Amino acid sequence: MTRLYQDSDLWNAHKQRSRILLGLYIATALFLAGFVSVFVYFIMLPYDDPNGTWATAVACILVALYVIFLFPYIGICFKRVHAYYKMLRFISVGLKEYTVAPFAGIEDWTTVDGVDVNVATFRVHNYKRDEDMIRQIYVDGEKDFPPFEEGQSIRMISQGNLLIEYEIIS
Repeated sequence: MTRLYQDSDLWNAHKQRSRILLGLYIATALFLAGFVSVFVYFIMLPYDDPNGTWATAVACILVALYVIFLFPYIGICFKRVHAYYKMLRFISVGLKEYTVAPFAGIEDWTTVDGVDVNVATFRVHNYKRDEDMIRQIYVDGEKDFPPFEEGQSIRMISQGNLLIEYEIIS
């Protein structure tokens, strides 16, 4: 069977997540150092000193720049890396499902739990209603899409509809 994920994938995602968090901690430390120094300068000024307005303005600008930095950095960069790391962690500890089904086609990209995935569809027979149903299996968008052709039977192992391993039978 062809494995889509290696043990190093989780470690690489963890390292990338740690680097992003380190950048956040450094930016926060710089912000706090600047804000505390401006605050101490403001406290040391005599009452009604005209430089107090400048210190207040600098403190407001520092806070505004930090908040403007946080939204894209945490909202885009960290959120996506953390979602991918969480997905890989769930793969290592989650329940696996074994299935053999014929490949039906490819649907559009989608986002599942914050991770971009390709959607592969498979025909699965429903014995209760005696009809074929379509099952969606998600293939990680960071990985190459497997060379499936319509009608081929695929043996696969998935976890939460995310493809982990596959083998083309016919």
